[in-house]
Amino acid sequence: MILRDPVFGLVSFESDEERIIRKLVDTAEVQRLRRVRQLGVASLAFPGAEHTRFAHAIGAAFVMKQLIARLRSIQGDLPFWQRLTSDRARDALAAAMLHDTGHGPLSHLFEDAIGEMPHHEAWTERIILDPSTDVHRALVSEDPGMPARVAALVRGEHPLPYLANAVSGTFDVDRCDYLLRDAHATGVRYGVFDLDWLLRSLRMMPTDETSAPGLAIDGAKGLPAIEAFLIARLFMFQQVYLHKATRSAEWMIRAVLARAALRVSEGTRLPGVPSGIEQAARGGEVALADYLDLDDSVLTVAMHAWESCSDAPLGDLTRRVRARKLHKTLELFGDQATESGRERCLSIARELAKAKGFDPDLHVGIDVASDTPFPEGPEPMVVFAKGPPRRLSEVSFLLSRLVGQTLSRTRLLFVPELRDEIVSAVASE
Repeated sequence: MILRDPVFGLVSFESDEERIIRKLVDTAEVQRLRRVRQLGVASLAFPGAEHTRFAHAIGAAFVMKQLIARLRSIQGDLPFWQRLTSDRARDALAAAMLHDTGHGPLSHLFEDAIGEMPHHEAWTERIILDPSTDVHRALVSEDPGMPARVAALVRGEHPLPYLANAVSGTFDVDRCDYLLRDAHATGVRYGVFDLDWLLRSLRMMPTDETSAPGLAIDGAKGLPAIEAFLIARLFMFQQVYLHKATRSAEWMIRAVLARAALRVSEGTRLPGVPSGIEQAARGGEVALADYLDLDDSVLTVAMHAWESCSDAPLGDLTRRVRARKLHKTLELFGDQATESGRERCLSIARELAKAKGFDPDLHVGIDVASDTPFPEGPEPMVVFAKGPPRRLSEVSFLLSRLVGQTLSRTRLLFVPELRDEIVSAVASE
């Protein structure tokens, strides 16, 4: 299989161990990812951000292919049981391809909006392990034990730590692809880093034959590439993922879904409610087939149907979303950004909304978004020609200041009709 990719150019999966990618591409569950956008509603702020989870799955698998080639070039001194055999490589390729198959419509926002809906990781594992799915049958056709091994890899579990971290870790193939792909699609340069040099700088950590090795970074060559990777992720969150228009639209859609689920749970009949959403709203277990029927188009059609529903505020909010009449935002800083401060600001906004005849639950709100680009905990190690391996934050001037730091944005949201009054009231609070 040979494809043209806007990020990597010519992408091929032609070897015997790569035939699992060719099988998985044609499964219904992977094809569904064509109908789920990678960045949800980010195209409301960045018109080019229409790329899909399917393109990302292909990209992640290709990065894994490149990583496998690098690992094989540096594993010569390892005992056989610690090496990347063909079976292990095949499992890793499948895990990279399938890591996002459980995503619901509009990326991450869906799973937070409706009751106890499981997160996408749980759905991914269910898709891999359920005998009724095409994905499961494709894996079993290679090896009956493959679904369990691939599911474990997606969870970040494997006897070889370096392989587990490649699927779910600080520098995993998921992040390597989505930073480059999202930067390309949005037209920004913040997410660009040198992937080729990053892979080239990888080394095996020194170990004995009784424990499996981890990956390390060549201190002489690889430090700038690793720093660029983490800084790229920080900048993408600052400029793209936490963009005020994207976050406003996401908050509005979450509010729409939560309100619709509440109405369904109360017995109200809403038009066009998909079975998966109805089951979740009524507190029942969502059938896998019904969950897989959910995609961006299905949710968009349902929201369009709710525009004329009997719940007037719900109808108004869905019409605003479709017309891109987004809530305005006021970023909060200092004391106003604390939990008590934002509650005071929200209370002011709610009172003004009620006084003007708006629904305080749908027409005003608070959005708190955060990310920790380099969390505290186990760190990648850096190896040098002389001396012991050292933690990444020990040897990097930049990363020593970034480790454990959280980027946070707190915004008050409100309909444009209330902008002047709310801004004035909050400023004098």
